[in-house]
Amino acid sequence: MSVTIGILGKQKNQPPQDSSHQTRLQNLRLKRKITTVLVKTPEDLLRCDALVIPGGESTTIALLARLSGLLDPLKEFTQTKPVWGTCAGAILLSQSVTNAKKDGQELLGGVSVDIARNGWGSQVESFEAPLDVKGLHDSSTPFTGIFIRAPVVLGLAPDAPIQVIARLPPHLLPEPAENENDPRTIVALRQGLHLLTTFHPELTTDDRFHDYFARKCVFPTVPVS
Repeated sequence: MSVTIGILGKQKNQPPQDSSHQTRLQNLRLKRKITTVLVKTPEDLLRCDALVIPGGESTTIALLARLSGLLDPLKEFTQTKPVWGTCAGAILLSQSVTNAKKDGQELLGGVSVDIARNGWGSQVESFEAPLDVKGLHDSSTPFTGIFIRAPVVLGLAPDAPIQVIARLPPHLLPEPAENENDPRTIVALRQGLHLLTTFHPELTTDDRFHDYFARKCVFPTVPVS
């Protein structure tokens, strides 16, 4: 049985990160076929077994979702289906956000973290870093994390069933960390069906994070007919 993974649709004047996610998912060579669909309406979302929320501007994503009638369906979807948020998508998946814009930030929730927007500052502070990632194929080979106006995880809810998948070395943080367990070092984590990455795996040619999402989060929720 094929699996349909939606990618929340393109925003005006934003880079084509949603199509990059489509390319990575469609190029995976797995035992189960993956079909992708751009999600721009509630009807599109109904076709999906899982969803990827790409990068961009989190407040704009939320506003456009509300204007298209998608915000409430997205909140309902997040309660029962696998969702992966990258960068701005990670903000939308979070339980709370620090440094929100003046008018606030609508969230989908789903992941029990507090996160800060633009944790490293403006786009000129963008950077790349090799990441040791638990659970990927060939985990001995670092994954190149591309951080563009990336959010920073500030804290995890007590006793939340969160699995930390990847951390940055403390010296790469915008402000020094006292130890390697500082939550600000967390750049990838999983809670139940949900995956959160503060960087952009889709902007590399390395498809191991997309493989991880499909195998670990999506396939177990869709029975084989």
